[in-house]
Amino acid sequence: MALTSKQRAYLGGQASTLDAIFQIGKASLTPELVAALDEALEKRELIKVSVLKNCADDPRELAAITAERTRSEVVKVIGKKIILFRQARKNSRFELPG
Repeated sequence: MALTSKQRAYLGGQASTLDAIFQIGKASLTPELVAALDEALEKRELIKVSVLKNCADDPRELAAITAERTRSEVVKVIGKKIILFRQARKNSRFELPG
């Protein structure tokens, strides 16, 4: 499901009040981190991830790889913050604009 620009803007606004619940550091994307992100997306749908300064990888590349591995969508990458979204199959908290 590809997000439209209107949906990205809506989700970005919703994520503005969220704190980053995960940090990607020197070890970059480990299988354990990807599994934890997948689980968090299942419960929360919208999460924010922070990329630490000691991580040598580009945040945009990390966002794309993470989205692919967790079957989610990249909402935004702002500096070293990544916002990911995956709508729950049932009882979604987000009503996306058309």
